[in-house]
Amino acid sequence: MIIFFDDRPFKIVRTNQLKAETAHFDHIVDLRLEKLQKSMLQGHVLFLNSTVTTAFQVIQLLEKQLPTEMLSITMATKEKSQVEASIKGYYKVIKAAGGVVVKEGKWLFMFRRKKWDLPKGKLDKGENSKVAATREIEEETGVKAIIRNKICTTWHTYTLNNNRILKRTKWYLFDCTDDSHIQPQAEEQIEKLDWYDPADAKALLINSYSSIRYVVDSLNKQHKIKEL
Repeated sequence: MIIFFDDRPFKIVRTNQLKAETAHFDHIVDLRLEKLQKSMLQGHVLFLNSTVTTAFQVIQLLEKQLPTEMLSITMATKEKSQVEASIKGYYKVIKAAGGVVVKEGKWLFMFRRKKWDLPKGKLDKGENSKVAATREIEEETGVKAIIRNKICTTWHTYTLNNNRILKRTKWYLFDCTDDSHIQPQAEEQIEKLDWYDPADAKALLINSYSSIRYVVDSLNKQHKIKEL
């Protein structure tokens, strides 16, 4: 599970599935040996032996005041399921869905609120994620598409009317079936749409969100696995 706090990733992984190279982290903290402190939240941090309690301690620190020096947090735990369930119970969960649409090897991106983004939106009542993603793509871009497969799931937090919100977005890979009516949805503040080669998309993603870069990175990894 990966949650984005103000566009900074908070990742929960099982201890026995921690594959990241330790060189990636600026700080590695064993919470059995050291007491959690706000001063530890600098750069890329790995917390070992995390629990439900320590995960909430970190979340409360982030909610109180997000440290400007923090880049990412990874919490390795033997209680991954319990930690994730507790976090979901702490927030009001809102469900959304979106996707990467492909046409002749190029991907569809949108420019919205001065950032490059991907089409997505909240599920309507009684709607499932696949239907919602298909609908949102057509509403926001005018493009008709069909799902090929799932890419990943992202989560991010925000506050609305004094409620803690955890937004879950399921992402899918789509094949374009008709883009003859392509048109940015002005009501959603979408300024422009265009198709980009995946290699060219790297430059766009400099001016995007960490969550969108995560989706694209997940998609690229899937393609590499298929090529192997």
